[in-house]
Amino acid sequence: MPDAPSPLSLIERIVAFGDRPAVVDPSGTWTYAELDRRAKDLARVMISSGVGRGDRVALLCRPGRDFVIAVLATWWAGAMAVPLHPAHPAAELGYVLDDAAAGFLITSDQHADAAEALAQPRYLTVVTVDPGASDEERPPLTPPVALTPPDSADAALVIHTSGTTGRPKGVVHTHASVQAQIEGMVEAWAWSADDRILLVLPLNHVHGIVNVTLCPLWVGATAEAPGGFDPVETWERLASGRLTIFMAVPTIYARLLATWADADEAAQARWSTGAESLRLMVSGSAALPVTVLDEWRRITGQLLLERYGMTEVGMALGNTLAHRVAGHVGVPFPGVEARIVDDVGSDVADGQPGELLLRGPQLFAGYWNRPDETTDAFTDGWFRTGDVGVATPDGYRLLGRESVDILKTGGEKVSALEIEEVLRTHRDVVDCAVVGLPDDEWGERVVAAVVTRAGTTIDGPMLRRWGKERLAPAKVPTRYLFVDQLPRNAMGKVTKPAVRELFVP
Repeated sequence: MPDAPSPLSLIERIVAFGDRPAVVDPSGTWTYAELDRRAKDLARVMISSGVGRGDRVALLCRPGRDFVIAVLATWWAGAMAVPLHPAHPAAELGYVLDDAAAGFLITSDQHADAAEALAQPRYLTVVTVDPGASDEERPPLTPPVALTPPDSADAALVIHTSGTTGRPKGVVHTHASVQAQIEGMVEAWAWSADDRILLVLPLNHVHGIVNVTLCPLWVGATAEAPGGFDPVETWERLASGRLTIFMAVPTIYARLLATWADADEAAQARWSTGAESLRLMVSGSAALPVTVLDEWRRITGQLLLERYGMTEVGMALGNTLAHRVAGHVGVPFPGVEARIVDDVGSDVADGQPGELLLRGPQLFAGYWNRPDETTDAFTDGWFRTGDVGVATPDGYRLLGRESVDILKTGGEKVSALEIEEVLRTHRDVVDCAVVGLPDDEWGERVVAAVVTRAGTTIDGPMLRRWGKERLAPAKVPTRYLFVDQLPRNAMGKVTKPAVRELFVP
């Protein structure tokens, strides 16, 4: 059984780490004590400006000091943080603001113009995170305002889903569910104050927020936040010998592999040696192609740890530090229970496919302002993930989402993810996405959008003949569309509805 939850929340814990470095970003190195003081100052400004418990506060902040101060301040003010991605177009940001009914917006100085443009038509109050004056130089911000830590049942975050199957929904997490996620990962992955992680993920999803930003804060570790992902700079940090943990999505690992392949031998040797020294490298947020896993292991000696999570549950399943199996997402995290059920909700035998159900303190409180969808997402207290999986002796293996990755063709159910994995083993296929198109005869016709290597002459009939030698007839795509790149969201997930649109004349 996991240890009892800490009696202190994250915002109460960090003061104990004092002058330890918490965040390193382009503006400098920031200690826990500095972030704590600035967050409390900002919280007092927010409260004086009318922010109250339960209000939604949007964060349009650069990764690093600004984001950490903003989210801690929001929690000290008793409000819910609604993270935004600064690189998203105004229409998408506006959708999140309107959906969450945010009334307050915290922004980094560099995003102030965009924040004002979003705020004006919505009559939002905008506050810029302090650009970095020393504590001695900063005048008192407000008369003293008492700060009270939130209750564990209070809402902490409204994180919007990726929108891979429809319009993004606001997922509400409480301080208790966020803490359960953090404590589960800290235990499973042996986080300590000696760890140092590199943040290259966006901060509008749980992967970047909880896994990479909040976990190190919980234990007194250090997070480097360069402000985004640059493959060469990332390799240089991996080669620095200072990092102990790295977490990314499969797309980032694929880009790092391509950058490594284009580098000279000296850089390759230095980068590979540096990456080998990290104690843990994790991949998640999308299915990891076995080809990427194998190549990463070849050049770095690192066997990527695959895990499974969702906005609604944080991290739920994961391979362990001691046991990792390619193509599997492992076992439940501490405190999480998992089941595989059939169409009528009965448990299936190990090795049989069914829907993955989850239960535990990490679960979200509900979808923001969507009570019917919240009710539909649960059955007898178990969250219905919508993902089809199989329980095996090596942990759980996922076959895809029932709605987009489990295709029904000719009376058979086939996994798009399985087909994609096979297609990626073709020497001329860089990436691919398999979807089903409505078909009067077959129900759904299996088709594939394919990215090929430069200079290849492969075509659809050739790839179909190759596929017939490796896949059951129902699984072989009947049509191939060759594209320069696949449509993806900010987390690197292929957006299957957009792939289907590619096939529409």
